[in-house]
Amino acid sequence: MKLEEFYQQFHVWLIHRGPTYAQGLILFFGGLWLIRFLRSRLKIRMSQRKVHSSLQPFFLSLTITSLYVLLVITVMNIIGFQLTIFTTIIGAFSVAAGLALSGTFQNFAGGVLILLLKPFEIDDSIVAQGQDGKVTSIQIFYTVLLTADNKTVIIPNGKLFNEVIVNVTREGKRRLDFEIKIAYANDLDKVKAIINKAIANTDYLLPTPAARVGVVSMEVDSVRITINVWVDPGNFLTAKIDLQEKIFKEFSANGVNFPKAG
Repeated sequence: MKLEEFYQQFHVWLIHRGPTYAQGLILFFGGLWLIRFLRSRLKIRMSQRKVHSSLQPFFLSLTITSLYVLLVITVMNIIGFQLTIFTTIIGAFSVAAGLALSGTFQNFAGGVLILLLKPFEIDDSIVAQGQDGKVTSIQIFYTVLLTADNKTVIIPNGKLFNEVIVNVTREGKRRLDFEIKIAYANDLDKVKAIINKAIANTDYLLPTPAARVGVVSMEVDSVRITINVWVDPGNFLTAKIDLQEKIFKEFSANGVNFPKAG
């Protein structure tokens, strides 16, 4: 009797629930095939659109994982599986993880935006977070700079993207500015001629835009002269040191006087 009852109950279940389970299985295996197809197409599309190589694995993994989760939930709903407890557990876990990893998520979001919007790229020289250096690596969570004195600086992308970034390299050239104080007793035309000669003899300076030398202000005890020249960003510090040394030597050789200290 027990075996007959089992067959009878199984027959009833098969009639009432069998089509639903069959539909769920068909959807499940069809969904797996579709996800694999979409995976290959998505890889091709990202390559065609030149999505950054650091972002491709993340976008692919996020999209495919989301599709798998959606497929499983859809199949479970079709076959009548109750998701109330499951949904509650996932929700609680998500809140806890979000609170614990809020800083990490901020860095991750900053990295994605940097890679997509490209405020700077590899080998650009930038000034950010009080640091000045060349970008050697852009990762999902952080950016690496190499400073002029050969120090490696690692900056979290969350802080980097939310603050001011000065891209020194993007325009292709950089203006070098500095000022010199001279005493009133000097011949201004002679001083400007000396400075222009030093500029002409300094390597790494660009011919255009033209250099500019002139009086920027007159103070009680001195005249302040400003010097504006243009250089390649990579030669900025070398050109500055070289030009200032040449000006100093020319001033000393031609008897240019500096204002007396206080």
